[in-house]
Amino acid sequence: MIRKSASLLAAICLMAGPLAAETITINGAGATFPYPMYSKWFDEYHKIHPEIQFNYQSIGSGGGIRQVTEGTVDFGATDGPMNDEQLSKVKGKVLHIPTVLGADVPVFNVEGVAELKFTGPILADIFLGKITKWNDAEIAKVNKGVKLPDAPITVVHRADGSGTTYVWVDYLSKVSKEWETKVGKATSVNWPVGLGGKGNEGVAGLVKQSPGSIGYVELIYAKQNQINYGSVKNQAGKFLKADLEGVSAAAAKAKIPADYRVSITDAPGEKAYPISSFTWLLVYENNTAEKGRIIKDFLNWMVDKGQGMTKDLSYAPLPENVRLMVKKTIKTISAGENAGSSKNGR
Repeated sequence: MIRKSASLLAAICLMAGPLAAETITINGAGATFPYPMYSKWFDEYHKIHPEIQFNYQSIGSGGGIRQVTEGTVDFGATDGPMNDEQLSKVKGKVLHIPTVLGADVPVFNVEGVAELKFTGPILADIFLGKITKWNDAEIAKVNKGVKLPDAPITVVHRADGSGTTYVWVDYLSKVSKEWETKVGKATSVNWPVGLGGKGNEGVAGLVKQSPGSIGYVELIYAKQNQINYGSVKNQAGKFLKADLEGVSAAAAKAKIPADYRVSITDAPGEKAYPISSFTWLLVYENNTAEKGRIIKDFLNWMVDKGQGMTKDLSYAPLPENVRLMVKKTIKTISAGENAGSSKNGR
């Protein structure tokens, strides 16, 4: 009887196969700007390493910075770099790891109008509430031949702390003194006018359903939602619609500091799209052995294999000089060596 039971147990084990490896979850949160890219990367990496699961919450850059500061995630993500004051509040050191480049675009919903041109000052005055009609003389001046309606403009902006907002207002601060002094730049600002939407998805949805509206989203969200977006005048005087070439050109001449915290909005160059930006993962320098090893391996995969996936989702890959810099920085991330403890045991 004992022999028969043992044989049955062995047969069951053979049919069930080997025990599944325990799944390791890496938790992250933050920017919606690169979410389509990160979602693709995490999915592809999981196919190679089925035992590893990335759980990323697309809650906005402000939320990502907050959770990194509180130590409740293994990594964060932001399109607006953390400032010195924010970094000083984190237990241990946080590294900014650039991942891709993207663009903010002015999306609009104007009946009968598919193409519009904007200058920086015009965008600033619209979001300041100074330009309130679509047929305003300043808009008409740069859109000769376009039949602009005598209709009010509804401004749509982010309601949550947002790196997409940071990129947008960083640009507006450079092209409008009034914007710089009255509103300034941050992941959250006191908007003079407008309606708030949560995430890039929320802004895209509000603009799409609100005639006469204008907002700003990352390029991929305009394309995925089939919303019209305008061209923007750059430093060289060229009106450019956001594309990968324009985003790459904006980064081409940038001086990249060792900590990667750099702004490339309003960049010089005829081909430079003016509302372009890097986006960053926020990674703890010290980690436990297991999670540190996984994070380092993922980051190395991201700067090698992952960069080849960017263009299909309308993001520009890292410039080669930045990619090589990042590979050196990844080596400085600990995987258990001298790692301190934290609330989430990273």
